[in-house]
Amino acid sequence: MEGNFQISETTNLLRKIKEFTRSIVEDLAEGKSPEISINRFRNYCNDPEADCFCSSDEPKGREILTLRKRSQTYRIDMLLRVLLIVQQLLQENRHGSKRDIYYMHPSAFKAQSVVDRAIADICILFQCSRYNLNVVSVGNGLVMGWLKFREAGRKFDCLSSLNTAFPIPVLVEEVEDIVSLAEYILVVEKETVFQRLANDMFCKTNRCIVVTGRGYPDVSTRRFLRLLMEKLQLPVHCLVDCDPYGFEILATYRFGSMQMAYDIESLRAPEMKWLGAFPSDSDIYGVPQQCLLPLTEEDKKRTEAMLLRCYLKREMPQWRLELETMLKRGVKFEIEALSVHSLSFLSEVYIPSKIRSEGSFH
Repeated sequence: MEGNFQISETTNLLRKIKEFTRSIVEDLAEGKSPEISINRFRNYCNDPEADCFCSSDEPKGREILTLRKRSQTYRIDMLLRVLLIVQQLLQENRHGSKRDIYYMHPSAFKAQSVVDRAIADICILFQCSRYNLNVVSVGNGLVMGWLKFREAGRKFDCLSSLNTAFPIPVLVEEVEDIVSLAEYILVVEKETVFQRLANDMFCKTNRCIVVTGRGYPDVSTRRFLRLLMEKLQLPVHCLVDCDPYGFEILATYRFGSMQMAYDIESLRAPEMKWLGAFPSDSDIYGVPQQCLLPLTEEDKKRTEAMLLRCYLKREMPQWRLELETMLKRGVKFEIEALSVHSLSFLSEVYIPSKIRSEGSFH
């Protein structure tokens, strides 16, 4: 049944592509400049006092592309080139990455960002997600713990080896038969922390699932996390460095990215809690002064910009207070700084105590 639905969806998308290209050809044949209307989305604005509706998935404006403007002529050309490739992927039931698409016409595209924008425009035009186009991201994410599932006929049995890292599937839409005995999901920013937990047999003594995007999370990791949340209905905690970049990663998981605001509902984890590290943790857990690094001017500018995001005042005032505290103190530190007490302090003391006390911010 699910397979038939996917075929029907693909057929419908191919029909829309055909109608779209036909309308452009007809306009050109009549000597008219085609006009392509593209909605614009955002998941936040930079006015904390605004009475906005940024968190909704409604468009926040629109842009009209026309051949009458030289800069837009190139953009339309690139959009159509990428659309032709997407059409071929759908017709042949194959998948490709954004990087694959770029290397099909590198001299024309000139930069990866050109392909990225074209794909975003296509998703908005046809009101679909990137995976509907058979455009997949090259997955970087890892998962371990009390979980097993199937993806495209392959078995992922994390339960058989609780502290072994498994790659997060690229084709998240084909993940099925999810079974878990976990009590919560823990998302960690970095692979080094993930590996520390694996070495300490964290999942053997803590009934959980651990996920990492290895830094800034790719689409597959975010979609997989969202799928786990929907299917398992488990609390989700996030552990990141106490610095502006760690907070940006946390915000991307929870609220989505501005670049993909058009697909926010399938990519964000709205119930995610911030486990740490907080600025106050340096005092509470005795992080030595030599482990505290001064915020750079770039760090300060980034933090000040994040403080203006409307969702922090509207939805997460406690997160905003922590950012203000970090800016006021003028220092940052990495998660690994907590290991100054012992190599296993993070897995044996810090994380379990935070989970038990429910010390993470909603």
